[in-house]
Amino acid sequence: MTQRARRMISALTAIGLLFGGAATLAPAPLMADAGPYLAARQATMDRSFQELASYATRALASDPQNPVLLESVISAHISMGDFETTKGYAALLSQIEPGNQIAAMSQLTLLVKEGDYDGLVAALEGGQSISTVVDGLMLAWAHVGQGDMSGALELFDNGANLSQGFEDFGYYNKALALGLVGDFEGALEVLTESGIRETRSSVIARIEILSQLERNDEALTVLNDNFGEGELDPVLEGLRASLAAGETVPFTVVRSARGGIADVFFAVAAALDGGLDDGYTLLYARIAETLRPNEANYVLNVATLLERLGNYDLATAAFDSISPEDPVYPIASLGRAETLRAAGKSEAALEVLRQLAKAHPELDDVHIALGDALRREERYAEAAEAYSVVIDRHQPPTRALWPLYFTRGTSYERLEEWEKSEADLRQALELEPDQPQVLNYLGYSFLELKTNLDEAMEMIRKAAEMRPQDGYITDSLAWGLYRLGRYEEAVEPMERAAELMPVDPIINDHLGDVYWAVGRVREARFQWKRALSFDPEEDEANRIRRKLEVGLDRVLIDEGEEPTRPINDG
Repeated sequence: MTQRARRMISALTAIGLLFGGAATLAPAPLMADAGPYLAARQATMDRSFQELASYATRALASDPQNPVLLESVISAHISMGDFETTKGYAALLSQIEPGNQIAAMSQLTLLVKEGDYDGLVAALEGGQSISTVVDGLMLAWAHVGQGDMSGALELFDNGANLSQGFEDFGYYNKALALGLVGDFEGALEVLTESGIRETRSSVIARIEILSQLERNDEALTVLNDNFGEGELDPVLEGLRASLAAGETVPFTVVRSARGGIADVFFAVAAALDGGLDDGYTLLYARIAETLRPNEANYVLNVATLLERLGNYDLATAAFDSISPEDPVYPIASLGRAETLRAAGKSEAALEVLRQLAKAHPELDDVHIALGDALRREERYAEAAEAYSVVIDRHQPPTRALWPLYFTRGTSYERLEEWEKSEADLRQALELEPDQPQVLNYLGYSFLELKTNLDEAMEMIRKAAEMRPQDGYITDSLAWGLYRLGRYEEAVEPMERAAELMPVDPIINDHLGDVYWAVGRVREARFQWKRALSFDPEEDEANRIRRKLEVGLDRVLIDEGEEPTRPINDG
């Protein structure tokens, strides 16, 4: 987190912008039926908003004026994007606790949804409050909604004089309001002369304003200076194309006073993101999305927060709500595929990616995501095909392609198509010389195939020098020494690998083999048993059990390998 972001979070806390959200439910009170209360408390910790709403509502039947339960019900429904259900609960909570922040979130949002700016002004001036910053900006936008621009501009200027770190909010919103009413010269002056720190949104606002002023060449310069002249995301590419074609780009950052208020909550959510619990941030993000449901970036923000909270069904639904016609639809579909996979619906996730690849075959990221998803499912031949789509269209290869050659090479290796694998891995090294992961993988593969052993050890040593704290690379170094019969030399790096990756079953198994090879039989058996406790793959587990039964050397002989030392069959 940047120092500025830390300062903003600190200021948000100090002025009361942050809140406890749905307060953590206290231990169940003495009541005839504490079950729903306890279930609601568990749902709060699990971030299961559906269950929290259900159980907290049932608990209210026994304790109807409990403010913590009321907050829980309201915040759960806000988190699900359901504001209508909160109406009655918020009215009751505001009577029990006048000025309650959660109740205000519900009531003020509903007033904005209804377009009741007179009611919004009365509520804010009557003491309903979310925070000093949000209240002031909402009040200013309410005056815009009433048609009182002079009053609104005065309030925006007041907002620009708020606590340190929030000056930008006031000036930025003032510029948006001026742009909304068609005063583009005034809006541009605020954006360029007030010294605000630019964000993606403020830059886009400036670009659109310049276009409205028939200054497309300047707008293109601003776009390229801030976002680069290379390939951009679909929204910015569309903006660049319109400007280059000489079109007058419409002012879309805000389209109404309601949109301005939505943008306030979106900006606050962005300020909080990563600084506090995602559940707190989600409430602001949901308000923004509710007030401007067709703004895809707001929906993406909600979906991403839900995904991070582990609420995959709601996240999937949010991603799925974005129209296929929207420029960010491919991004939303990639997100939906990821949440489906996280929810254990791998085949559904793959189908989303396949359909997306058909609809947008030109997007490299889609084919790469499909390849990665197939590789996770151990469908290596299909994964290699997906990676090949991107590799084949970018010939001759550039440095940026080395990760794809690497991942395709590992897929071929798992298919035992070694010639193809080696060619890809060597190509990856040609594009990104001395890349530690590639050096380690190729070197380790050589060791397993018992070929190019000197080159293999040179590769792994180089990787280990570059990544001394990488347990897997250190394991490869030790295992290479072991495979070369240099057992005593292998002990120290293998022990270090086990220290770096103490719960990895393969590394613990390898350490057991090295101990056995140097005659430390009791320690070898201990490491094999330890490896079994870390849930290795079934074939590896069976081999370890066999080693515990008859010893490593007998297992090697049965596999047609040389034992670490002669054994007496008599």
